Amino acid sequence: MVTHVPAGAPGDERGLLLSFVEAQRGGIRRALLGLTEEQAASRPSASELSLSGLLKHVAETELNWLRMAQHRLGETVRDAETWADSFRLVGDETVPRILEFWDGVAAETEKFIRSVPSMDDTFSLPEAPWFPKGEQCSMRWLLVHLVEELARHAGHADIIRESLDGRTAFELVAEAGGYSGQS
Repeated sequence: MVTHVPAGAPGDERGLLLSFVEAQRGGIRRALLGLTEEQAASRPSASELSLSGLLKHVAETELNWLRMAQHRLGETVRDAETWADSFRLVGDETVPRILEFWDGVAAETEKFIRSVPSMDDTFSLPEAPWFPKGEQCSMRWLLVHLVEELARHAGHADIIRESLDGRTAFELVAEAGGYSGQS
């Protein structure tokens, strides 16, 4: 698991943006600490969102954006019939398996971003009603968008986790870091 991406030398834009992406990934991962599969799949609010569903969604979403930037087809193509499956575990999917999958996606994202000649390199967005026609996005934009997307869902994860057992993000950060809060 990628736990920290050092920013590197001053002015290392790639490292800085990758570290912000990783920080948001960590918020989602920590929200799952100590939960059973049943707890992770539960939906304690009026929303249809669960922690395991958010986890799967962000892992698939990051991979889809990475594939667009690589000018490759994505492994998972969702349509109206399968869209809801991107927000829930199906078949033999488990939280540990999705975490492992996402770790691989994260490593591939970092390797790819570090290999592109310039953060100004671009890729085209696919034709979709929610994208402007013919829009080009830079690698810089991709990373900022991933921070935005992951942060939005990390916030959802915080609320869901608090609704489940009252545990806050700060408590989970301390737990993940091995701090007991006791002196």
